[in-house]
Amino acid sequence: MSDLKVEHLSKIYPALNGQGQAVQALEDVSLEVNKNEFVSILGHSGCGKTTLLNLIAGFEVPTAGRIECAGKEVKEPGADRSMVFQDYALFPWLTVRDNIAFGLSIKGIDAATIKKDVEHFAALVGLSAFIESYPHQLSGGMRQRVSIARALAVDPTVLLMDEPFAALDAQNRAMMQQEMIRILAEESKTVVLVTHSIEESINLSDVIIVMTRRPGRVKKVIRVPEPRRMVEDTPSYLEVRKQIRDLISDEHDLSDVS
Repeated sequence: MSDLKVEHLSKIYPALNGQGQAVQALEDVSLEVNKNEFVSILGHSGCGKTTLLNLIAGFEVPTAGRIECAGKEVKEPGADRSMVFQDYALFPWLTVRDNIAFGLSIKGIDAATIKKDVEHFAALVGLSAFIESYPHQLSGGMRQRVSIARALAVDPTVLLMDEPFAALDAQNRAMMQQEMIRILAEESKTVVLVTHSIEESINLSDVIIVMTRRPGRVKKVIRVPEPRRMVEDTPSYLEVRKQIRDLISDEHDLSDVS
């Protein structure tokens, strides 16, 4: 059984206060994500990528269609789905320890188990030495590691990531991609990533879903030949990159996809 199933999903935002026009963000989107697969969703700005992720997370309600996570219909946010945001979304008044522990505390887990789990995930993301630090004392890359640790600590069925490395410079972004590969090798997890970066999607994914312009639809599903082992500028890498660029080029504008 798949960990995530999206069936004939559509989302229409009505006109505000009766003014303007309704906007159809997504139209008849269907996809399936298997256990421990890393799936990237790629497309132009405004194609509905983040809307799709928010619907999977349960933050929004679809206009039509349905979503299942581990066989159960998604109707609201739940602990089976954790989100990593672009802007980290950490609590500035909490330490690294307490930020990672936040979701565990809500679940009512006992203090000894929380302490053990927090220390495990802080070590996993390389932040044991900063566990009593506050977010403002950390670099952007370190803050995003805290966000990833917090999301993983609650043991979700599916980890959702909304352009988590977009705010980082090129060097730190590449480093965080390698960190994700290492982390997921140690903590197997089903992941859905929204990204603008073709290279990032190739480097991290088992499967890449290319979306059309709005209203967003699934244009093509591409399986990466050697997941997380693709070497840049080799023939196989360049072939996948060209295939994706050609698909996006058909949408007439490459200006917002790298």
